[in-house]
Amino acid sequence: MTDDLSRRAFVKLGLTGAAALAVRPALGAAAPPMPERPLGRTGHMVRLFSLGGQASLEQPDKHDVSMAIINRAIDLGVNYIDTAAAYGRPRAADTPRWKLDGISQTFIGEVMATRRKEVFLASKTDDRTRDGSLRLLEQSLKLLRTDHLDLWQLHNVMRDEQVEQIFASGGAIEALLKARDDKMVRFLGITGHYDPAPLIKALERFEFDAILMALNPADPHRFPFKTELLPLANRKKMGVIGMKIPARDRLLRPDGVSTMKEAMSYTLTLPVSTVVVGCKTVEQLEENIAIARSFTPLPPAEMARLEGLTASYVADAAWFRRPPAAGGPVENDQNTD
Repeated sequence: MTDDLSRRAFVKLGLTGAAALAVRPALGAAAPPMPERPLGRTGHMVRLFSLGGQASLEQPDKHDVSMAIINRAIDLGVNYIDTAAAYGRPRAADTPRWKLDGISQTFIGEVMATRRKEVFLASKTDDRTRDGSLRLLEQSLKLLRTDHLDLWQLHNVMRDEQVEQIFASGGAIEALLKARDDKMVRFLGITGHYDPAPLIKALERFEFDAILMALNPADPHRFPFKTELLPLANRKKMGVIGMKIPARDRLLRPDGVSTMKEAMSYTLTLPVSTVVVGCKTVEQLEENIAIARSFTPLPPAEMARLEGLTASYVADAAWFRRPPAAGGPVENDQNTD
């Protein structure tokens, strides 16, 4: 099964069919709490599963299901929510980013209006300049209905020239420092999924508090993040948030990594603080939380087996990663984490 429709059908059968009977009872009142880990040196103890602001949460016609997902996540113990100025933002090349409100921050803000104190809230700037980033922060605070972010991140750093722009005079790093000094944000981070080298350079130039990076079983096959970038972040005692867990379901297939449990367990076995996943439905959210609640680390042989399974379909399982040959980005720079 290689087409999206067939893959979705398989995932639905594999995750909501056989697992459905087990998931809902596991999330009852007597269920154990989700395990937690330190989010680096921030002092926050984060649950193993965190909610991402994509999937339904960035689609304008998914208001009601998004409200249900966000509230249910918090009810079930999720205490980290990740979003970005770019998530669900209309595409308009001739309009500045800060004049275009993103759906994800808008939806999450509706819930934050009454539940802000229950979560560690993270957002991002995809502008590489000081002034542009500060304007995006103003927008983020307004849409998220809060006076501060717990974590503000440089969004999707892909290439060396972006690092140079960020750290140049008038670059985005100046916005991060000002925002922290002015107490509009508590902690500073960086994100990326394309190439580890620019991220390593950024980490060597600045003491970020956290990093959001792509880590799934296909990682070793193309510009791996776990070889140098992950150990560097661990040495710096940063919070590490894993993303691209099912790679928008392209990782999951019957002849490869076949379940979300395998995918999440692989990444959670690595030295990360949490994994962040966007959800399409409340049922999908509940399945992911049930997996996090019952998580046990995988033995080395199982980690190697899952990595081996992805070798034949890296183009799908790591679609977000830099191509083997030199070339342009897989997706628009500001499109997604």
